[in-house]
Amino acid sequence: MSEQKEVIKVEHLTIGYGESVLLKDISFSVMKGEIFAILGGSGSGKSTIIKHLTGLHKPINGKIFINGIDIVTADDFKLATLRKSFGILYQSGALFSSLTIEENIALPLLEYTTFPKETINSIAKIKLNTVGLGGYEKFMPYELSGGMKKRAALARALALNPEILFFDEPSAGLDPINSAKLDNLILKINNETGVTIVIVTHELESLFSVADRVIIVDKKCQCILDEGEPQSLKGNSKNEWVRNFLNRKYLG
Repeated sequence: MSEQKEVIKVEHLTIGYGESVLLKDISFSVMKGEIFAILGGSGSGKSTIIKHLTGLHKPINGKIFINGIDIVTADDFKLATLRKSFGILYQSGALFSSLTIEENIALPLLEYTTFPKETINSIAKIKLNTVGLGGYEKFMPYELSGGMKKRAALARALALNPEILFFDEPSAGLDPINSAKLDNLILKINNETGVTIVIVTHELESLFSVADRVIIVDKKCQCILDEGEPQSLKGNSKNEWVRNFLNRKYLG
């Protein structure tokens, strides 16, 4: 992890849909260059946090600062400009099935830059090499395995050299070997580029492999139960539920 600078600051955030509140009055910060995880049970609101951090949804209450800009009150132009510094890897990968892998990666470059086509194609190849998919430029998404699709989607998320990467359940649907490969790739990218990474996950192995810090959210209390270094919380959290959750301990 690099210098201790807040990239994301969340203050007294309440989120939900309509009358349904998922989390109330939560606050946390993400530091520059760290891998920060959001963990919780099904329906606890962890993926909804990502949608709010990226400006896709407005909160019921509270503030979200990205590099000092409150994205809750930011106008559309400022929010769109800020989003150029984001890379997002969706749970499904969300590749466009009618486009080649190279064309998928080129999309954000075509939309947000004025680079000539040759430069865009060159960048797409570089990003594919970064994720271990050199030579697959002309393949269609249906020709790739699940793990390869996730890596191709990661290459697209890296296309604009983002300052912050958001991952929503990156290991979902992957077997243990491909999940471990993706974890190693996440660590490699973080170490080589210093990019800040926010990961939503319920995969404990991935959590302990990659995360510097974690917050654990809970559906019942609609709150953050604990926050800290994953291995430390596993053995030393003052919250019994957190210790049981991280140790996969079922009490019946």
